[in-house]
Amino acid sequence: VPTRNVDYRGTHLRETDVDALLARRPRLALVDELAHTNAPGSRHPKRYQDVEELLAAGIDVYTALNIQHLESLNDVVAQITGVTVHETVPDHVIDEAAEIILVDLPPDELRQRLQEGKVYVPEQAARAIERFFRPGNLTALREATLRRAAERVDDQMRAYMQTRAIPGPWPATERLLVCVSASPLSERLVRSARRLADELNAEWFALYVETAGHTRLSPAEHDRIARALHLAEELGAQSVTLPGRAVAPAIIDYARAHNITKLLAGKPLRSRWHELVHGAVVDQLIRMGGAIDVLVVSGEAVPEAARVARGWRLPRPWRRYAQSALLVAAVTVLGQPLRLWLAPTNVVMFFLAAVVYAAVAWGRGPSVLAAVLGVLAFDFFYVPPHLTLAVADTEYLLTFVALFVVGLVVSTLAAQAREQAEAARSRALQTGELYDLSRDLAAAAELEELLSMLRRHVEQTFQRQAVILLPQGERLAVQTAGPELALDDNELAVADWAYRHALPAGRGTSTLPAASLRYLPLSTARGTVGVLGVQGPAAGDRTLPPEQVRLLEAFASQGALAIERAQLAHRAQHAEVLQATEKLQTALLNSISHDLRTPLVSITGALSSLQEDGAMLDATARRSLVDNAREEAERLNRLVGNLLDMTRLEGGAMQVRRKPVDAADLVGAALQQLAGRLGDRPVTVAVPADLPPVPVDFMLILQVLVNLLDNALKYSPPGSPIEVAARQVDTMLELEVSDRGVGIPPQALAHIFDKFYRVQQPGSVSGTGLGLAIGKGIVEAHGGTMHAENRLGGGTRLRLRLPLEAAPTDA
Repeated sequence: VPTRNVDYRGTHLRETDVDALLARRPRLALVDELAHTNAPGSRHPKRYQDVEELLAAGIDVYTALNIQHLESLNDVVAQITGVTVHETVPDHVIDEAAEIILVDLPPDELRQRLQEGKVYVPEQAARAIERFFRPGNLTALREATLRRAAERVDDQMRAYMQTRAIPGPWPATERLLVCVSASPLSERLVRSARRLADELNAEWFALYVETAGHTRLSPAEHDRIARALHLAEELGAQSVTLPGRAVAPAIIDYARAHNITKLLAGKPLRSRWHELVHGAVVDQLIRMGGAIDVLVVSGEAVPEAARVARGWRLPRPWRRYAQSALLVAAVTVLGQPLRLWLAPTNVVMFFLAAVVYAAVAWGRGPSVLAAVLGVLAFDFFYVPPHLTLAVADTEYLLTFVALFVVGLVVSTLAAQAREQAEAARSRALQTGELYDLSRDLAAAAELEELLSMLRRHVEQTFQRQAVILLPQGERLAVQTAGPELALDDNELAVADWAYRHALPAGRGTSTLPAASLRYLPLSTARGTVGVLGVQGPAAGDRTLPPEQVRLLEAFASQGALAIERAQLAHRAQHAEVLQATEKLQTALLNSISHDLRTPLVSITGALSSLQEDGAMLDATARRSLVDNAREEAERLNRLVGNLLDMTRLEGGAMQVRRKPVDAADLVGAALQQLAGRLGDRPVTVAVPADLPPVPVDFMLILQVLVNLLDNALKYSPPGSPIEVAARQVDTMLELEVSDRGVGIPPQALAHIFDKFYRVQQPGSVSGTGLGLAIGKGIVEAHGGTMHAENRLGGGTRLRLRLPLEAAPTDA
């Protein structure tokens, strides 16, 4: 397909002819230089956009590009080579490609091809070898190319595994997953994972499974989890918090979904008895992992004294346990009268009901206490011999064990249900808070209202004062802040760092942690639009847990998008105003420049002729020049008068002095003022003698009629008639001027009264397009209306209506 030639600043450029390709509609098109920038005036600024249009039309495309043209690697290439590549392609273009073919050459062979002129012409090749294609640069670019291709192949492999439900992992490349928990070993585990990832050159993740028991963790354990996840992010991992019913199955499911090849878990630090009763997560991972390697990292155990002290610490509050004991006592007392009708084994059901109620109402601990006390009370009061813990019949031992075991199982299940309900309620609250924020931000019309709404939601949700800063010039300025927040220069410097680097800073972060607030950048895909600051915890208060930090980051993300939307709306409105102003200025210049220059040139020419050749001109020639100069001066005077009238109308400075005026006088004065221009043009006047006077400003309405007659003269053929009529319609006086010209195009009827608007007709028609706009403004200032219409048989009718009601005479 021949290329399309484009002339740009005297240079002939050759570009892809997309229209020719679309017209030919091949099955396959070969388009070279995907990152090429098209010549100005082309349909698309980039060639990859031409390729996207071909793909949308159903045409397959083969194309090529170098690794340095990928947008995500632009800064990396500039750092390696010292050359900033300006022709880049968004990464999504490569991600959407059906297939990638890697063309790789050793650096020496590529440099040889450059020297032989097989890549560039000799002059360009010499510069490229010297500046860009040095051996070290080529080696680094070659590695980047291989890595990018390997990432694509890995994505294809994982997609293949997912579509065919292959459990994996396929260890084509190493991926590590470190399991974070509330254990003191978590931070050491994260550091070990980082070292192993460096050795294997592998991608790695840090995962914390949030089970139902997460709500029972102490503040210190919450902080330990948060520190471990934050440390993993600092060391280059992708941290993930995943809700799940059990730790080991959630970890294995995530590992298989993400093709994890190695798991890192901490050595159990609890007693062997605890592992036998509750099970060890490490053992479950080894059994369930299959082909996934499980690496166990050891560490120092918690001192025995600390563990004993913690083991003897009874849970609180005490009231729940007291209520559980009172419930068992009540069942014991109420069951005494039933001994006459029920066997002792049937009374066990009442104690079992008490255990279930304690589990549902008060939790696991009170339920276990109810089970123990129920067994003891049943043995002491209902099993012979009574009032003793001795058992005469061994079959009751089975009843004791069954009551105790069923009580424990029921209490555990009920407690897990309560904990899961609490976790679901917490997640529902977070989702509801995000929904409320999104709804309120979407409803906010102004930027100030939006910022106040965002700050109020942050303060209500996190119970901490907040501040929002937006850029003003070269500095950040506080837009809205809590009543007790006052930022000094140090705090503003921390906020400025967070804004310029698009990273969190301040309290609770690794950057400037001595600040009083935690500053989050309000970032979008287009850049950072501001900073959200949240007051740090007071002395003795704990920092935000990981789920609260994630919620705060979601608030910041939602707020950033809303702020960007408001700013873009404001810019669009401002751009519309500028566009309208520019359009008005252009119309003014286009209209006035010609209409001002024409009479000035005529006047100057006539005066010059009189000055230079006056002695040689006869009386007729001199009179003709003087008449011509006078007519052009009057034309110039009307033009300037129209501009001044429009200025007064728009500025509200035009004063209307109403006095009763006869319609026939108005029409006669207008025709007399244009007598010279009308000449022999036939004019029909139909003004009834019995029309009542109309209260108007005589000079202003006279100007309107003159403008209407002048418009009829311009847009009707010479010799065609002009009709002027007046009549009374209800309480209005109707005046109309009609001609037999070419009429008004239907699409122009809605704009005929706009400023500087002129109907484009064949031939040269002078004027600025202000006459009708001024006339409509004057008529509306009198309380009337004015409109235009096309006549049957050709021509235009301009009609104005003025009120006939008596009005006080203006001073």
